[in-house]
Amino acid sequence: MPEKAVVWLGSSRSMAKKTAVRVTPSTGNVFRDLGFSKQESEHLLVRADLLIQVQKTLTSRRLTQGEAAKVLRVTQPRVSDLMRGRIDLFSTDALIDMLARLGVGVRLVVKSARVKRVA
Repeated sequence: MPEKAVVWLGSSRSMAKKTAVRVTPSTGNVFRDLGFSKQESEHLLVRADLLIQVQKTLTSRRLTQGEAAKVLRVTQPRVSDLMRGRIDLFSTDALIDMLARLGVGVRLVVKSARVKRVA
């Protein structure tokens, strides 16, 4: 007859502890929510959007990093940085150039900031 294993999970009181969760509403810009300045967070958001589009395009084309490097005219380690999301290593211009080399057009849309009215 096989032995039965008994696992002790502790008392029900210790599992019933409640921890207070504080929820902070989002500003709509994750970088602003993380504490970056308003200006820096806007730049990071644009770069993140461009970086994600480069990643999606490369992934959908199923290019190896070496093949992608040739198309983008960069080194393979640079493609690796790109695919790992190293946003700090890429300027807006560099990402737009990469998208152009992939045949993807980029259009900039400018919107006025919402102004809060005080009653």
